[in-house]
Amino acid sequence: MKIFSLQVFGFLFLVSVFASEAAVRRATFVVQETSYTRLCDTKKILTVNGQYPGPTLYAETGDTIIVDVQNKGNQNITLHWHGVKQPRNPWTDGPEFITQCPIKPGGRFSQRVILSDEEGTLWWHAHSDWSRATVHGAIVIRPKQGTNYPFPKPHKEVPLILGDWWKSDIEEVLQEFIRTGGDPNASDALTINGQPGDFYNCSKQDTFKLIVDYGKTYMLRMINAGMNNILFFGIANHTFTIVGQDAAYVKPFKSDYITITPGQTLDVLVEANQPPNHYYMASKVYIGAGLAPFVRSTTTAVLEYRGNYTASSPPPLPILPNITNSTAPQSFSANLRSLASADHPIKVPVNVDQKFLFTVSVNFVPCNNTTDCRTANNQRFRASINNITFQSPKIDILEAYYRGINGVYGDDFPANPPLEFDYTADNLSAALRIPRNGTEVRVIPFNTTVELVYQGTNLLRGIEHPMHLHGYSFFVVGTGLGNFDREEDPKRYNLVDPPLVNTISVPRNGWTAIRFTADNPGVWLMHCHFERHITWGMEMTFIVRNGKRSEQKILSRPSDMPPC
Repeated sequence: MKIFSLQVFGFLFLVSVFASEAAVRRATFVVQETSYTRLCDTKKILTVNGQYPGPTLYAETGDTIIVDVQNKGNQNITLHWHGVKQPRNPWTDGPEFITQCPIKPGGRFSQRVILSDEEGTLWWHAHSDWSRATVHGAIVIRPKQGTNYPFPKPHKEVPLILGDWWKSDIEEVLQEFIRTGGDPNASDALTINGQPGDFYNCSKQDTFKLIVDYGKTYMLRMINAGMNNILFFGIANHTFTIVGQDAAYVKPFKSDYITITPGQTLDVLVEANQPPNHYYMASKVYIGAGLAPFVRSTTTAVLEYRGNYTASSPPPLPILPNITNSTAPQSFSANLRSLASADHPIKVPVNVDQKFLFTVSVNFVPCNNTTDCRTANNQRFRASINNITFQSPKIDILEAYYRGINGVYGDDFPANPPLEFDYTADNLSAALRIPRNGTEVRVIPFNTTVELVYQGTNLLRGIEHPMHLHGYSFFVVGTGLGNFDREEDPKRYNLVDPPLVNTISVPRNGWTAIRFTADNPGVWLMHCHFERHITWGMEMTFIVRNGKRSEQKILSRPSDMPPC
């Protein structure tokens, strides 16, 4: 295969001259401090290539992108390619102390991003501390040349990234959060493509604008890069047609709003079919139980029709669900179904080899007398899966597994909760709230079919949990409120066209069942994508063993892995 270089938007790509073959593309990511002005203040933030949000990576299904990451910042960094399965290649997946040690200031790491069947929108972000607040960007994966979208090609495709902005340095926010043991300070603003919008001081002149032509259709590639909030999003007087989620196609359906959790992506079509005017695109927080701090204002961008007309002032706002409306997210998610067509078939595991039930909980633990703990009853927040709060090791689990280093992790993560109780009851005993610390993994033989039920609990606060699994997409075969019934609930599973995703929101005091085939050997993190919850320890790791054939084994360790 011959390869040539192509410079596009600051990226150096190596592209195959044969359209029928997968391309190898190259990009350089320089992590550095950059001055940015938002909300009337100027501060330095960590960026990639001086951009916030960071640069968009473009590829086609099955391509490989080699990203040369250079850390010219002042803190350790890792980068994760969210939703990329990385077949047999956990080495460059990115989570700190799971698959690699961080890239230290002055260091570099050439990360191979191997695409397989993903098609649609994914994203990349930092996976060390809270750096992803500003270190993130889109990944756009188009169909191979010679193939088409399963819907008419839109006139234009636009990445739309929802995020947060803190006036304070994000590292200071994190350190205060850890020190006090309580909730973190809420961000000072929400953002759309890095801009807070018209309703925030000193921001109107920089509000993001999408210029459209009447009668044409546009694809919005939606990403929730926010740290701790599920978000609603809409466009005044316009209706969405949702066609994709997490780089997999879905049966098209229409909606006046979308609900998107941290980590999730959605591909939505918007037809510019309204009278020429300016219309607000807007996003606000869905807070569910209402117990976490959140930004109470709305972030905006502008959909602007091209032409000569007098625009209304101010532009109309979309009507979004109330911030406490728990029915709206559930109603939106219930419409998501895999395309499951002849050109886009799916293979849902029908017979299951291993079944897991994982409780996901927010907990309390007693404060250490030496800490500046300022929560009720001298306790601090923790989070857990099956009552285990994850403790990060000093060297990464993948290295320890690959080299056979003992004492880094244990291999007895429980398949079921260590104690059965009424998980969603009110006034649960305080004795149930204290988790144990551990660095435990669950080992799965290659090609095992897995059913995993996430069970939300009301141990301290019932809340939604956006759970993300690295290395895999999975089928969401069922969901419901209350406690999972092992006998009755599986009778209602959707095994025909369940959505194929990499991140799923477990409902407040409810459950979600997923299935996947463990055919990607490696070390793969699973965690809640609320950043405060992963900091509190809501994560665990799967190790999928090698298969018997050479093409079923982990690839060799790269020579430039960052040292610990």
